[in-house]
Amino acid sequence: MNPCPCGYAGDSSGKCRCTPDQIRRYQEKLSGPLLDRIDLFVTVAALPAETLLKLDNAKAETSAQVSSRVSAALQVQYRRQSCRNSILTAQSLDAICQLTDQNRQLLATAATRFGLSARACHRVMKVARTIADLSGNEKVESENLMEALGFRDGLVNQPSAFS
Repeated sequence: MNPCPCGYAGDSSGKCRCTPDQIRRYQEKLSGPLLDRIDLFVTVAALPAETLLKLDNAKAETSAQVSSRVSAALQVQYRRQSCRNSILTAQSLDAICQLTDQNRQLLATAATRFGLSARACHRVMKVARTIADLSGNEKVESENLMEALGFRDGLVNQPSAFS
């Protein structure tokens, strides 16, 4: 979803001329129950052409490498629970994620502070389990949960928001 009707809200170019009221009305077009069914919210800033042209491809992960990691994570999921994380039920999700008391408290704090529904919390847990699988972690670590929360509500790299 674009951040505003023109698509430039928050862009450093200053092209956006939308008023705060226009932005609010635009963003309110999607209902909470619909947003609850979306797993990942990712804001991607436009990169200047100079930055794109200077990218060091030697440091970038290739599509083949990404594909290999995803395949390995899927194999782990099928071995563990005979299905993908995305279709886990709420009951099986608790057993598969096995959140520590500290991580449960972290999720509860985030749910309260950001108004996450039970459905949104379950989606965060599924994404955290997938992130752990992609990282090769047997258990869902607090870093995995924080990353999943960041994808849920734009909270990446803001651990202080949960203290």
